[in-house]
Amino acid sequence: RLVDPLNIGRVIARPFIGETAASFERTHNRRDYSVPPPEPTLLDRLTARGSRVIAVGKIGDIFAHRGISEVRKAAGNMAMFDKALGAMDDAGDGDLVFANFVDFDTEFGHRRDVAGYAAALEAFDRRLPEALARLREGDLLILTADHGNDPTWHGTDHTRERIPVIGTGPGFGGDIGLRTTFADIGETVAEHLGLARGRHGTSFYAT
Repeated sequence: RLVDPLNIGRVIARPFIGETAASFERTHNRRDYSVPPPEPTLLDRLTARGSRVIAVGKIGDIFAHRGISEVRKAAGNMAMFDKALGAMDDAGDGDLVFANFVDFDTEFGHRRDVAGYAAALEAFDRRLPEALARLREGDLLILTADHGNDPTWHGTDHTRERIPVIGTGPGFGGDIGLRTTFADIGETVAEHLGLARGRHGTSFYAT
């Protein structure tokens, strides 16, 4: 309750090793301490009806481990990709695999490492065929981001460019236009998985 007047949603603990500022290096033991969402999320709605939500990476921490059936973690984007592929193999009809590849943000975006960011994108792209090959009939795959972090920009904070939304699956294709809220992605997933419409956002299928 101490954080309520300040509207603090999350406190992030980032452990470092090293003796000086020049030698500090982040470890992969990051912990996110989140305030529980103020109302039921898509994840809550899915688990309430009996579907599984498999969280890969820091997703469980972000949602205060609410609406999460299982957490799978790893160190590094490629190890995280392996975990995501395993989750896709294990997921059943009506389940959700929700993965976050944090290295794009922490290792390259905040550090303004242009070459490292480019190499990480290329490594991710090379593995996309593995994910596409695992999609079964009726599956939906969406690739997106929660914010910008342009490695060519000055400073070390997040940047405010528009995020990409790339997807494949039944009824998903063509130009979805410029969206006004991130909640549209959640509503699209909700509709795809057969949930009633929520309070926020508009499904891409409605456009």
